Amino acid sequence: MKVSDLRGILQYVPRFRDRIFVVAIDGEIVASPNFANILLDLAVLRSLSIKVILVHGAARQITLLAAERGVTISNADGTGITDEATLKVSLEAVTNVMNEIMQGLTSVDLRAAYGNALIAHPKGILGGVDHLNTGKVERVDTKSLDLFLNEGIIPLIPPIGYDGEGKTFRVNSDAVALEVAEAMKAMKIIFLSASDGVILDGELIGQLSIPEAEEIVKKKRVLDAGLLSKLDHAAQACRLGVARVHLLNGLNDEALLSEIFSQDGIGTMIYSNDYQEIRRLYKKDVRAVMALIRQSVDSEELAKRTRADIVANLEDYWVLEIDRNLVGCVALHVYPELQIAELGCLYVNKHQEGQGYGRRLMDYAEKLAAEKGMKQVLALSTQAFNYFQQKGGYTEVTPDILPAERRKKYDASARKSKVMVKPVTAATVIETSRV
Repeated sequence: MKVSDLRGILQYVPRFRDRIFVVAIDGEIVASPNFANILLDLAVLRSLSIKVILVHGAARQITLLAAERGVTISNADGTGITDEATLKVSLEAVTNVMNEIMQGLTSVDLRAAYGNALIAHPKGILGGVDHLNTGKVERVDTKSLDLFLNEGIIPLIPPIGYDGEGKTFRVNSDAVALEVAEAMKAMKIIFLSASDGVILDGELIGQLSIPEAEEIVKKKRVLDAGLLSKLDHAAQACRLGVARVHLLNGLNDEALLSEIFSQDGIGTMIYSNDYQEIRRLYKKDVRAVMALIRQSVDSEELAKRTRADIVANLEDYWVLEIDRNLVGCVALHVYPELQIAELGCLYVNKHQEGQGYGRRLMDYAEKLAAEKGMKQVLALSTQAFNYFQQKGGYTEVTPDILPAERRKKYDASARKSKVMVKPVTAATVIETSRV
């Protein structure tokens, strides 16, 4: 691990300390060689004072055990009918999985305990079909889970619930993760399955808002039934107050840590609050902006700006935040007497390049110019002029177009930047700073 990697992780520690993460692991992942790495990742989370609740599935183990015993099961994942034979096999398979997880947690020096925390009731008769021993979570015993967590113990919750009379029900682990996260006011749910996340038209979708996730579920744009279930429960969880739900491939080493401790992650994240935001620059942000653009200034991509310069024109600057981390900036300097605005200081962190953030900042500044009644937007560049021309539709002109005050600074800098201009069209009025 590089020192920079450790620094990247540590910036999240204050935000995550003493918060609850519900980690839902499919049975297929428990049976994989990468499960040992996941256990180490859980140890890292605990070392950072993150409270972890483990929910596990067992569909793979139930299917394999049923085949070994010659039993025909009615359903494996806890969503369909669970007859007596299926329930019997499920209980044995779930116990085996639970023991395997407990052994693994002990091997990485983590204390864990089986949490008999689900009070369930029958799923009942749906569409005229009795689901027999399939259940739904009625209530989560939060007191017992809090006792475990406060003692530094990881609660392990299997996909089995009991009613007030002691009757046993097979429940779906995705639904269990949702119910536990809501009841415990968890900050995150992390689903670890064999899927990379939501892939549409061959492209992995990194982030989805609640409406976007619900639309995919409604139209069944994802064919993997297991992934669709997780996406559905993720959207529901966010509606119920869980801030983030992550869909990760648990077969990939370091997937868990890479997703949680990076701004972009490697799976699909469903979010319930503002994940990306363009907002005004505050005085407290100036130091961060200076650090953000320093490399680009040193390489003469951007003109040098002092702290005093930025503070003096603070209202001209806007920043892009991703999950409360500043990753980009842009400035719009207005010359109202000429109805001209200059787009400047457009920059996106190198790690976030190629994801359209620069274009979003450019579009945002242009809409601001339209709102202010400007007729043209200028952009000056020594190295990124192709970007402005190809992505933004700017056209090169002579420096004569510059306002007199700006022309003096242009000549004094000796940078000989290319000057480009774009007419301001009737842009959509900005109603919110969220992107």
